[in-house]
Amino acid sequence: MEQPEFSTIAVRVDGAVGRLWLDRPDKLNPLSPTTLTELVAAAEWFDGLPDLRVVVIGGRGRAFSAGADMEMFGQQTDVMAARRTTDDGRRMADAIEAMEAVTIARIHGHCVGGGVVLASACDLRVAAEGTRFAIPEVDLGVPLTWGGIPRLVRDIGPVATKELVMTCRPFDAAEARELRFVNRVVPLDRLDAEVGQLAEQLAGKAGFAVRATKRHVDALGAQAWGRDRTWFDADALLTATRDPESQAALIRYVEELNRRRTARSGA
Repeated sequence: MEQPEFSTIAVRVDGAVGRLWLDRPDKLNPLSPTTLTELVAAAEWFDGLPDLRVVVIGGRGRAFSAGADMEMFGQQTDVMAARRTTDDGRRMADAIEAMEAVTIARIHGHCVGGGVVLASACDLRVAAEGTRFAIPEVDLGVPLTWGGIPRLVRDIGPVATKELVMTCRPFDAAEARELRFVNRVVPLDRLDAEVGQLAEQLAGKAGFAVRATKRHVDALGAQAWGRDRTWFDADALLTATRDPESQAALIRYVEELNRRRTARSGA
């Protein structure tokens, strides 16, 4: 199959191993509506490659992903169009998780909000030392959606999920490993080598056995955490974007973010 061209991501395949890069490094790889749609299309393209065994998903530049693009929270007069836009994240995470190939999240720099959901949709996760994780949605006045809550409950349990999502406090790679959100933490200068070695190791095993293991684990997990109910996440997000208190929280968050940027640029 001909390799597709995208505007916000990049893909390539080397034998049995594919790579998908979030490719807006100047903005720390935000997950815009365009990016979410392109990630779904890329997942479908990878699934059409019969010899593919593993796909590594990472971000170019200084970060894995800064999370949902702020344009996601813009107002739309057409309610159904707004709902489709707010549901794009769920479709993206479901498409990544449903891929035939084993997916490995290559995480470095910042992994924020929707970036955490994208990483959680991958089968395995390797983080560089110094990676900063955060789930700031509640501070923005919106709930964590895109299927993020059930995936985090599956990965780190309900108590840790409640704390991290409700307090919005950042956590580092070491804590992510303690919580079992990531499989490995490695020095930044060893990240590509470690991820590449893991990808080649998996690609060299019997494909059917690996895929069967992935499907078996995912099926058991789906029974336990009820991913099908995440379709309603879009309604919760849409409601929050129209709630006055939530709108005020978003304004405060953006003002504080701009203040910090101004302070850094003046330093």
